[in-house]
Amino acid sequence: MIERHDHGEVLLLKLAHGKASALDLELLQELCKAIDEFEASGARACVLTGTGSIFSAGVDLKRLLEGGPDYIDAFLPALDRAMSRLLFSDRPLVTACNGHAIAGGCLIACCGDRRLGARGKGRVGVPELAVGVPFPPLAVELVRFSVGARHLQRALYDAAVHSMEDALQLGFIDELVEAEELEERALEAARQLAAIPPTSFAYTKRRTREVLRGPGLDPAAAAEVRALWASQEIHAALTEYVARTLR
Repeated sequence: MIERHDHGEVLLLKLAHGKASALDLELLQELCKAIDEFEASGARACVLTGTGSIFSAGVDLKRLLEGGPDYIDAFLPALDRAMSRLLFSDRPLVTACNGHAIAGGCLIACCGDRRLGARGKGRVGVPELAVGVPFPPLAVELVRFSVGARHLQRALYDAAVHSMEDALQLGFIDELVEAEELEERALEAARQLAAIPPTSFAYTKRRTREVLRGPGLDPAAAAEVRALWASQEIHAALTEYVARTLR
């Protein structure tokens, strides 16, 4: 599900779960495990990218429908855990979108301390409301943190996927590079962050991201979202969306 490549002080992780690295319970669990292993290793920074032409196409909606409420009750906390492990790791994380980063895939990409994108046909965005599902609270705060107050409502309400150039302007990514240069540039960026004294970097990162913890990790809000995702209304919206777009 995740390829691991050692580049000295930088660990390179590649999402490799099927054609689209769609987020399911198992991939999220494996991602948390990979970050645990990274933090227990001697690596000082990490790069997270994808394989082929897709970073991640987002949540595996078919699996969500097949699993029903029990699967949703396991999946949404796992998504929160994965985003939290990426967001709040004390060590530097660079995310490199080699292609499409859609919905949950975009959220995972936004967790990076430096977020790169490859020039080309890749699309980036959070179309959850077009699918019909509400955003988990941490996801809303992560988008707010990434694009800022000016672009927050557009990013959420338009439910659009954007070209890499537009994603750069909105703030989903920080830098665009040629596709063939993406991996090496991501490793270079990770090494630059790794050169900062670890205690200074960790302190600064914690202070920068502490604004996400309160509203993003609110248990009551998370429980409300789980109930909504398991409701008949959302199930009907998901069923119609999957039938229309994922034949």
